[in-house]
Amino acid sequence: MAERFDLVVFDWDGTVLDSAGAIVRSIMAACVDLGLPVPTEERARYVIGLGLGDALRHAVPELEVEAYPRMVERYRHHYLSSDHELSLFPGVAESIAWLSKQGCLLGVATGKSRVGLNRALAHSGLGAYFHATRCADECFSKPHPAMLEQLMDELGVTPERTLMIGDTTHDLQMARNAGVAGLAVSFGAHPAAALRAEQPLACVATPEELDRWLRANL
Repeated sequence: MAERFDLVVFDWDGTVLDSAGAIVRSIMAACVDLGLPVPTEERARYVIGLGLGDALRHAVPELEVEAYPRMVERYRHHYLSSDHELSLFPGVAESIAWLSKQGCLLGVATGKSRVGLNRALAHSGLGAYFHATRCADECFSKPHPAMLEQLMDELGVTPERTLMIGDTTHDLQMARNAGVAGLAVSFGAHPAAALRAEQPLACVATPEELDRWLRANL
């Protein structure tokens, strides 16, 4: 059992799966399809981790509410056309397996939909490691603490015994709002400076550094 944390919760996109670039490209391509102003890469990257509705409001403020379903359809069209080509960050699966062997409870808190996460868990082969998961279409979107609060309640773990690992400021803000420690990874969507400004326990730059941190601290 972990000395400090009993529950380790992972974000998915940009933390476990190397998908941030594909998400950005899909947002941009969907805007082109609908004749909307294309957001900058920085703006598109910022919304990764949010629920899809919140992400669209931030990334494409010109989009009328009644056009959301069409935008979502085009975004999913582009993302799903290439998601089979995406891969896990090197070594992350091994880190998750190691945590499992230590007796840690493992969870996922993601901006993906339930259908999207189930598909990703099955495709990655990691589904069996996770004891509980929460998605943006069944909870308030990050940075609201609901995902973490529900995971902790389901698994019977207190905030001080829970660690959230994520690649966005939304993940770290959610952790803080839930009274949970946050660990940042800067190999995903948001830059290291923005992540460090949220004062996580640490900000690691590579999956290898993540693995070393986990083995040294859990």
